[in-house]
Amino acid sequence: MYHILICDDQPDIVNALKIYLAPEGYRLYEAFNGKEAVDIVQNEQIHLVLLDVMMPVMDGITAISKIREFSNIPIILLTAKSETEDMVLGLNVGADDYITKPFVPVEVLARVRSQLRR
Repeated sequence: MYHILICDDQPDIVNALKIYLAPEGYRLYEAFNGKEAVDIVQNEQIHLVLLDVMMPVMDGITAISKIREFSNIPIILLTAKSETEDMVLGLNVGADDYITKPFVPVEVLARVRSQLRR
C-alpha cells in the first residue's frame, strides 16, 4: 500500500483529494502547511507528496528544499500559481510534476499513478 501526503492550507482541497484518492487504496496523510509536511515526511513512510505552494508557516518551495535534504520521494505541486516562472522554480527546486488549480481530479490520479510507477 502506498502512503500519500496531501498538503494544502485549504481543508476543502485536502478533503476533495482524499475523496478521489481513498478509493484507490492509498493510505492518506494530511498537512496544512509546509512545516507539517516536512515533519510527516521525516516521521512516516511517505511514498508521494501532493503539495501546495502558497501556505502559511512554511511555503511549498521551502518545504521541497527541506524534504530534498533527506528524501527523493516524488513531489507533485498543486498550485494556483500558473506562471511559467513559478513552474520552472518549482521543478528546479525539486518537484517532479506541477499541476495548476483548478485541477481535474482524474488528471491528478493519473499523475499520481505515473509517479508511483517509478
